[in-house]
Amino acid sequence: MTDTITAPALGALDQPTTKPARPFFSSGPCAKPPGWSADKLATDSLGRSHRSKIGKTRLQYSIDVMRELLKLPDTHRIGIVPGSDTGAYEMAMWTMLGAKPVTALAWESFGEGWVTDAVKQLKIDPTIVRADYGQLPDLGAVDWSNDVLFTWNGTTSGVRVPNADWIPDDREGLSFADATSGVFAYDIDWTKIDVATFSWQKVLGGEGAHGVLILGPRAFERLETYTPAWPLPKVFRLVSKGKLTEGVFKGETINTPSMLAVEDAIFSLEWAKSLGEDGLIKRSDANAAALDKIVAERDWLGHLAADPATRSKTSVCLTVEGADEALIKAMASALEKAGAAYDVAGYRDAPPGLRIWCGATVDTADIEALGPWLDWAYATAKAA
Repeated sequence: MTDTITAPALGALDQPTTKPARPFFSSGPCAKPPGWSADKLATDSLGRSHRSKIGKTRLQYSIDVMRELLKLPDTHRIGIVPGSDTGAYEMAMWTMLGAKPVTALAWESFGEGWVTDAVKQLKIDPTIVRADYGQLPDLGAVDWSNDVLFTWNGTTSGVRVPNADWIPDDREGLSFADATSGVFAYDIDWTKIDVATFSWQKVLGGEGAHGVLILGPRAFERLETYTPAWPLPKVFRLVSKGKLTEGVFKGETINTPSMLAVEDAIFSLEWAKSLGEDGLIKRSDANAAALDKIVAERDWLGHLAADPATRSKTSVCLTVEGADEALIKAMASALEKAGAAYDVAGYRDAPPGLRIWCGATVDTADIEALGPWLDWAYATAKAA
């Protein structure tokens, strides 16, 4: 049997003796890769134009490594775009929606954000399929004659789609996957994905502000055959004179990127390449398993996502017995002041709880060291 740590046993307020070596558990921007330091970044591209030979070469190199790591088929293109994952996803929505009816799936705050964009900004009256935090809607009921908006891994709810099997090969609409907490952490069947977006700041531990847009052949066919009814800001424009702007997918960014952020991403990509995508997935799996063990041993701690088959292995959201916003704030503050864990409070729109990033840049030993500190923080907050 598994021994459980019960709330009454948490009377002692002495701090544990061993801290996580790297107490970075934020769900974005996330922990840097092991061994990272600023002085290890290449700097030859800094102070140079992103249109220079070195600038375009480094941007193209980052695209090439992402393609290799993701085992992306030649049918798909990768572009670096402004605005992090949000900018990339909105670019896709604004440039491609409106040609067909739309179904929007929402089971956490970012999915709700795409609903808001579709309803209030684009005014396209989508079919909205919702589920409560911790739950997943019935994916089998999705009408694929529509374009479908969904989040692969709900960063703020800890709920993910189990795989891509629910997306039919003969779909009429396009699949739009906000995959920012899923890319590099799950094996994604790219034949089922027409549009995917992510940012370097999640599983790679890169900096924010830059998004990545992946388009399959059905997506760029849509771009070249359909013109939206609404005006498009310059930073969203992917088509010129009826043809896809190919330069965007060869390192010629629409607006000026931070080459320092690009070099930081390249460091993370090269670290990831040394492990391979399978190695990254194994690290995330090991971290999630270590956190599962911590939860199983404590009767005051639980998973917001009850079903393990749809529970995130990156942004893991936890329930805390008797928690309200004040208790969670007190726990997170105590952990931060002790230097034991940073940024572990749940997302502001989610039910009060904790959120622990378990992506590949986190070391499993640091997850394992976290358990006693959660006990201490809970006891400290309850006593206060």
